Amino acid sequence: MRTQVLGIGYDDIGMDLALERAMEMVEQGGMHYVVTPNAEFTLRSDKEPRFRDALNGADLVLPDGIAIMHASRILKRPLSERVCGCDFAQALCPLLARQGRRLFVLGGKPGVAERAGRNLAAANPGLVICGVQDGYFQRDADVERAIRAAGADVVFVCLGSPKQEYWMVEHGLATGASLLIGLGGSVDVFADAVKRAPAGWRRLGLEWLYRLLTQPFRAGRMARLPLVLLAAVKERVKGDGEDARKANRV
Repeated sequence: MRTQVLGIGYDDIGMDLALERAMEMVEQGGMHYVVTPNAEFTLRSDKEPRFRDALNGADLVLPDGIAIMHASRILKRPLSERVCGCDFAQALCPLLARQGRRLFVLGGKPGVAERAGRNLAAANPGLVICGVQDGYFQRDADVERAIRAAGADVVFVCLGSPKQEYWMVEHGLATGASLLIGLGGSVDVFADAVKRAPAGWRRLGLEWLYRLLTQPFRAGRMARLPLVLLAAVKERVKGDGEDARKANRV
């Protein structure tokens, strides 16, 4: 049973169980995909039913953004643990390495996926980086064939949202990979092209503030966080009103 927060159903299972399920999907074969919604995803999904369907159709829906955590509490459906997509992917790599699994890195500017692949392989001996591709490709079919020919078990799909979610839905099966994970700008972190907030900031749920201070150009995107909280308040008030009306009818 998923926990519904503003139209998106989350798997409220925490990091450890999410990793366990991901490895089960890799071992099962078939095509599975993972999404990690944040505030921007939520606002887009409210206006774009196709995107909302892509999110809710994922095999794992993990709460990435701190705004989602706060919204869940406002709605009295508190999610127990934030699972950041970047952290999830990094924690998955040593598990894949132990089994000698094959990882394909897709996305980013030219050269970024290569650096990301080298860094991930160096940090996780046994992990096979079977291929990389930047996000500036012209033909989806060419990427499908490259991933299939590489024999990838897992693909980190870092194309930005909503492109990566649509890409996984529409092309995931043709890649032959067992697990695809939408990770957006995480490829820049893996490549050391972008520095994440220090661990202390992340533990306090203040990564958004660190990014705003170090990347002021993101102010417009950060302004969307309170919009999610406002949407949660409106839904809560509406729900409380409906509950009161039902009680009065009894």
